[in-house]
Amino acid sequence: MSNTTTTNLFEPYRMGSLSLSNRFVMNPMTRCRADATGTPQDPMAEYYGQRATAGLIVSEGIAPSANGKGYARIPGLWSDEQVQAWKPVVAAVHAKGGKIFAQLMHCGRVSHPANMAADAKILAPSAVALAEKMYTDSQGMQDYPVPQEMAEADIAQAKAEFVQAAKNAIAAGFDGVELHGANGYLLEQFLSPTTNLRTDAWGGSVDKRIKFVVDVARETAAAIGGDKLGIRLSPYGTNSGMVAYPELEETYFKLLPLLADLGLVYVHVVDHAAMGAPTVPAAFKQALRKAWPRTFFIGGSFDLASGQQAVNEGLVDLVGLGRAFLANPDLVSRFKSGQTLNAPDMGTFFTPGAKGYTDYPLATA
Repeated sequence: MSNTTTTNLFEPYRMGSLSLSNRFVMNPMTRCRADATGTPQDPMAEYYGQRATAGLIVSEGIAPSANGKGYARIPGLWSDEQVQAWKPVVAAVHAKGGKIFAQLMHCGRVSHPANMAADAKILAPSAVALAEKMYTDSQGMQDYPVPQEMAEADIAQAKAEFVQAAKNAIAAGFDGVELHGANGYLLEQFLSPTTNLRTDAWGGSVDKRIKFVVDVARETAAAIGGDKLGIRLSPYGTNSGMVAYPELEETYFKLLPLLADLGLVYVHVVDHAAMGAPTVPAAFKQALRKAWPRTFFIGGSFDLASGQQAVNEGLVDLVGLGRAFLANPDLVSRFKSGQTLNAPDMGTFFTPGAKGYTDYPLATA
């Protein structure tokens, strides 16, 4: 794409019915600071409030149900207690003029019983285990178990859980919801022929493999409004055992128009090439941008300069940044003033407590 315009990333941006204070998005990042029941804890309000100068915050992945909880200490949005615990988190963001979407993340096969409630089930489109290991607090690193192939009743229940969790998010005060259709979790497990081996209405062809994602989006949009719903996608991603497949681009070119028809407010594409993941072809990203009629952004590989260039060239409307926001609560003002950024402490990304979470220093004047 040629350079056709110059846009100030620090100026407000209109996304559907929301006015964002700037074009910077804080990407969703798992931080594992909830308690064992998936209930948010006090430091989480401070953490998100510190970063509320982002134009939009997309929360860490939040389990829509006990079956959807994969990692140790990730939060949920299926109980009244969890809804109440999210309210001060959202309020801390709103108090500083920020906007925040709840990312709903059903992990599907990316889970282990040691991280789940005793009566929870590890469900997936097909009984295909992830050939890696998962950390558990109680048993350390463990092999992923073979998931239970979802019956029709399980599929109906999972869709209903997304819808209820979205309603719960709005009740907690979130400005909207992002469906996590990326990084190898349940929604992407349905999209991929390597994890979806079904030959019924939910698999066997591109049209059938996208059906679950479209259904979840349709029913969630009907419940909370399309202008409050976005989706994250990771074509060519390799997280949690995902691999490229021959129909990959066809899959997303068929999916996006269906999601657009449902009125979703944004598409958020993952591109972690700068961190060693496979490159998402530039022509494909441009084609996705062209196929989407509303807000489109990419997260995972930008800095200020490359984000500015991507907006100027029309590739994205917003710029998604993750680790930079993690380590720099005042990232927007640091960018604006040209100050040096803190380096993220990778050793504390997923550990409990305030260290590496709420203790990153602000820039000095």
